[in-house]
Amino acid sequence: MSGVPTALTVAGSDPSGGAGIQADLKTFSALGVYGTAVLTALTAQNTRGVTGVHGVPPEFVAEQLSTLFADVEVHATKLGMLGTADVVRAVAGALADHPGGPVVCDPVMVATSGDRLIDEAAIDAVRTDLLPLADLVTPNVPEAAVLLGVSPATDVDQLPGQATALLGLGPRAVLLKGGHLGGEESVDVLATTDGVTVTRRPRVDTRSTHGTGCTLSSALAALAARHRTDDWTRLVDPARDYLHRALEAGEGLGVGSGHGPVHHFAGIWEPRPR
Repeated sequence: MSGVPTALTVAGSDPSGGAGIQADLKTFSALGVYGTAVLTALTAQNTRGVTGVHGVPPEFVAEQLSTLFADVEVHATKLGMLGTADVVRAVAGALADHPGGPVVCDPVMVATSGDRLIDEAAIDAVRTDLLPLADLVTPNVPEAAVLLGVSPATDVDQLPGQATALLGLGPRAVLLKGGHLGGEESVDVLATTDGVTVTRRPRVDTRSTHGTGCTLSSALAALAARHRTDDWTRLVDPARDYLHRALEAGEGLGVGSGHGPVHHFAGIWEPRPR
C-alpha cells in the first residue's frame, strides 16, 4: 500500500516550535507530505537558548521505530538530534532492519544559540554507525569540522574539499552548508560520487534563524518522499527555495525575544497585524 507521501522525523522536541520535531512536522505539512515522528529527547529551550535536555531511553526510541515501521510505509526519513551514542546505535539498527526510504541525516550538535546538544561518544557513533546508512548528510561548517576532526573552514574555497572528505565517511551525498562563514552570499556545497556543485544565493538579513538547519533537512526529506527520488541534484534547489521564503517571512511572526523561528507556512498563511 503506497498512500500519501509520508516522511519520518527522528529528533528532539523544541517547546518553542522553531526547531526539532516541531519544525520538521511543519515543514512536511507545508510541502504536502504526511509527517510521522519518533522522539529522541525533550529539551527545555526557547528562542534565547537551551536550559536542559532529557533523553529518551534508547530502548524506547527503538520501540517507537519498530512499532511505526510495522504499520506505516515511510518514504523518506530525516534524522536530527539523537543525543547519545546508545540512541544513535538504536536508530541505526532500526533503519538497517526496516528501511524508511532515503535517509537525510542532519548531524545536530550545536543549537543556533551555541548550546551543545550532543555528547562526545555520540559523535563517534554518528561517524561509524549512522553516516554509512545516510543517503544525504547536511552538516554546517562547525559540524563538518567535528565529524572530520579538523579545524572549521574559514573560507568558501575550503568547503568543496571538506564536503568531498565527508563522502569518505560513508554517506552517498553531502550537503555542506556554508552559512556560518558570513558574507553577502549563502554558499552551500553538494558533493556526490558524480562531483561537486556549489550554489550561491543572497543572504537573508534576519535574526529569525532558529531552526534553519532542521527546516532545510526536513524539506529535503519531504521532497524525497513526495517525488520518490534520492536525486539530490534535483531536490536541493527546491528545498533551499522553501527555506529562503521561510527566512524572509520569519520576522513577521514576532515570536520570542532571541533568534526567532522561520515561518514554515510562508505563502500559506500570513501573520495578522497586531
